[in-house]
Amino acid sequence: MHIPTHELTAADRELIDFARDIVDANTDGEDGVHTMGAAVRAADGTMYGGINLYHFTGGPCAELVALGNARASGARELATIVAVGNLGRGVVGPCGRDRQVLFDYHPGIRVILPTAGGVVASVGIKDLVPFAYAWSPDAVSKAYDGEGPGTP
Repeated sequence: MHIPTHELTAADRELIDFARDIVDANTDGEDGVHTMGAAVRAADGTMYGGINLYHFTGGPCAELVALGNARASGARELATIVAVGNLGRGVVGPCGRDRQVLFDYHPGIRVILPTAGGVVASVGIKDLVPFAYAWSPDAVSKAYDGEGPGTP
């Protein structure tokens, strides 16, 4: 399966730096629980951040905190998201739960990911979650048809 990637833009690199600043300023260190920072860019260019809230019951990932921050601030259309690990770990891809949430709420969003060669690129969430099911609060889950979440 071929997944189309896109080279990073200056705005993408700025988003990575923003996420890195968040985790560097808020990490608890090597043995701490706040180990991931995330940043999301809205369609208007505004950036919103988040830090993970690790807890033995699960807790939200940094990406979900960033999404919630954006939503609480009034952002409805999001363009790009990235997560960065503490202690210089760099860009980290989203977990499966985050991918599904991104797919359901922001089907047009691009996700910044590390690649096998260590080079970072962005990928559309629809390409990152092939054969996903589309969830909707108004209906039962449906098989994704390639056009958009919830379309028959």
